[in-house]
Amino acid sequence: MRLRASLRQARRSIPPIERARSARRVALIAERERLVRPQWRIGLYIALPEELDTAALLALARRRGSQVYLPRIGAQSPARSMQFVRLGTRVLRNRFGIPEPLGPALPSARALDILFVPLVGFDRRGNRLGMGGGYYDRALAFTRARAMSARPLLVGLGYAMQQLERIERAAHDVPLDMVITERGIIHCARTRALP
Repeated sequence: MRLRASLRQARRSIPPIERARSARRVALIAERERLVRPQWRIGLYIALPEELDTAALLALARRRGSQVYLPRIGAQSPARSMQFVRLGTRVLRNRFGIPEPLGPALPSARALDILFVPLVGFDRRGNRLGMGGGYYDRALAFTRARAMSARPLLVGLGYAMQQLERIERAAHDVPLDMVITERGIIHCARTRALP
């Protein structure tokens, strides 16, 4: 997809100093909004070089006493599925070069309180353009059930330049509750109240 390629190229062109400043700003916004709390099960990802760095957010979660879970899509999980594993001391790179923790996985992403997800593009309605594998959409398919009240808050992390006017949502797409960029927080149409 040409749009995905051009957004990824624009993301790669952000200067390192601006990347670092943006990552710190996003972590400060998450802290201000109380999105990282003690004892919460927080789903996070270790950023690839072109993605918004999550190191400051991970450090915040550790200081707050949150339980941090990372996605695992490697050989230990079923094909084309994603599990969430508590961050420990051992992390290995999967076939895509993404760091993944070893250990037992949560039974479902449903057990998370909040899930921060990477994105290539997004719109104000919470539609997300990812890398194209569909891993997050499959892991979060349970959120599309109307009667589902217990589910994690879904928060996209990215740069403001990744915002698009409109992304067409496919039937399998799971929209975000909010997006945080270096410019602030965008509450999407489906945002729910925090406890």
